Amino acid sequence: MILITGAAGFIGSAMLGFLNQKGFNNIMIVDKFEGLAPEKLRNLEGRRYALKLERDQLFSWLLKNGDQIEFVFHLGARTDTMETDTAIFDRLNLNYSQSLFQFCAQYQIPIVYASSAATYGDGKKGYSDRTPPADLQPLNAYARSKNDFDFWADWQNREGDEWDLPPFWAGVKFFNVFGANEYHKGRMASVVYHAFEQIQKTGKVELFRSYKPEIADGEQKRDFIYIADLCEVLYFMMQRKPVSGIYNLGTGKARSFIDLAKAVFAAMKLPENIAFIDMPEPLRAQYQYFTEAQMQFLRKAGYKPEFMTLEASVADYVQNYLLKDKAIR
Repeated sequence: MILITGAAGFIGSAMLGFLNQKGFNNIMIVDKFEGLAPEKLRNLEGRRYALKLERDQLFSWLLKNGDQIEFVFHLGARTDTMETDTAIFDRLNLNYSQSLFQFCAQYQIPIVYASSAATYGDGKKGYSDRTPPADLQPLNAYARSKNDFDFWADWQNREGDEWDLPPFWAGVKFFNVFGANEYHKGRMASVVYHAFEQIQKTGKVELFRSYKPEIADGEQKRDFIYIADLCEVLYFMMQRKPVSGIYNLGTGKARSFIDLAKAVFAAMKLPENIAFIDMPEPLRAQYQYFTEAQMQFLRKAGYKPEFMTLEASVADYVQNYLLKDKAIR
């Protein structure tokens, strides 16, 4: 049985649908289902799974049934970058992840878990997944919690006995992921989604002004990766189980927000209309002006497929999902 945490979320539900397409149905899904908003429950429509479990019940279930699990995708997390309560992140992103990692070590089960490119902070240390987590300086509580777990897992890998480790583990640093099933995320949804919504309502896209004189408005850059590519990589890790460690997952090619906005207009077959607005004060101190994944480690692990271009992936998302108001099947 495959275990997916965060299964009702954007990436978790997309991975569940992807595995279903590959013929995997013996899957246990875990999330905070009680009181879940209807728009998030929609992510599970049409998905197939064997067991559904509340997040807080997972470890009591594993104590009795842990030998049924063959692989773990730990994709659940508190992801609000504006949240400042570190106790929430300690409980959900650090302690919960440590317990699941230790379970996988005890039962010798492979695990892939979601880390984040936010761990790289302002980027002054670069974007290499070979940089030790101890050397990074994240800019917010969410990113620190992700880096804290990366540090802990990396320390276990360096200092622990082999039986203190899962037979294969990978912490995957997701860069800017976009695609179907993110409509429930509100302000945390991708810029592609927000751009589409703005164009439908107003005919224009509003982007943040730059607060660095050397960077023009809209020329802030991110490594945008499509959810379809992300699922392919996670599936590769489940099938191949390459060298354990921390992996970047972006395209390796940064693109500007202007490029992204233009791609959305093109996908909607509408004339470009881009305006610039002030960035909220609380965001300015933790804003990343540039991210670009160094992808050599994944390539050396044997992952060969090319990633979709920004234009192609935006076109697929807009035309086949957003305009049709449907989720990944």
